Amino acid sequence: MRIAYLLEDTELAGGIRVAAAHADVLTARGHDAVLVTKGGPLTWRRSRARWQHVASFEEADLTSFDFVVATFWRTVEPAFRIAGERTIHFCQGYEGSFTAYAALKPQIDAVYRLPIPKITVSPHLVDICRQFHDDATYIGQIVDEEFYQPHAPRGGTPRVLLVGPMQADFKGIDVGYDAVRRARKHAAFDLVRVSQWIPADDEPASLAAEFHVGLPTAEMAKLVASCDVFLGPSRHQEGFGLPAAEAMASGVPAILSAIPSFRSWGEDFALFADEGDGAAMGDALASLLGDAQLRQRLARRGREVVEQFRAEATGARLENYFVGRVL
Repeated sequence: MRIAYLLEDTELAGGIRVAAAHADVLTARGHDAVLVTKGGPLTWRRSRARWQHVASFEEADLTSFDFVVATFWRTVEPAFRIAGERTIHFCQGYEGSFTAYAALKPQIDAVYRLPIPKITVSPHLVDICRQFHDDATYIGQIVDEEFYQPHAPRGGTPRVLLVGPMQADFKGIDVGYDAVRRARKHAAFDLVRVSQWIPADDEPASLAAEFHVGLPTAEMAKLVASCDVFLGPSRHQEGFGLPAAEAMASGVPAILSAIPSFRSWGEDFALFADEGDGAAMGDALASLLGDAQLRQRLARRGREVVEQFRAEATGARLENYFVGRVL
């Protein structure tokens, strides 16, 4: 099969990462996958798929492709104009629920109502997508192979990892900072912050011992493996929560918000706190830091759970989906 993915840009982001991972696994399975983008060269992650750089999507000749996949709400209409019934909408999170796009919700909803089949990274997104068009299927996420690595116990001051831009409120970084303040009343640890963007103007970045910006995948995998606990305070608008899965693949025990995307992964693989409850998350963090056996159990169970997100597993579901829809 020939499958094209439309990408607005190539900036460091989970949405770009998963599209590149899809194209990689499809290429590995013998298909012709091309990533068509208005962005520059991809520098922060390896890619084995073909790339086509364009000023506008209409420049790309995709008439011979079996499918054209829109990866973000802004790419859906261009894909539909180019490919018509060969279009697939890849939903990685319902953008109409994001605070940053509140003023654009009518346009986003109109795009979602187009008669285009949808595939999703998380099961809960299927029901959301079906509110607009009934053809929606769960495919899943891919965690890059670099993250499935040994995680040796380490000594010294514990390292707590908090990933994501504070500027995107659905990441719940403000809640993560509240949890850190609370936990530090009972436990000593270093906070390790990672974001694709520099700290927000109002961000209490001084609470972090380290603040890393725009790490390539290989460096991110090394950093994750150096940490002892992962904090995932995302709000319910989170489509998947890839950094949490990457940390668990690395054998790092996690404390997560009890949101649909995280809850869909399985049972008994993390400690959970109610969405937005920094105090409860902080109490869980202090408790986990004081319980080595619980950390080991969650690390083992978390690693088991994220096996479902290996490339070969998600790739098989993705390939079967496309094969079943060949026109």
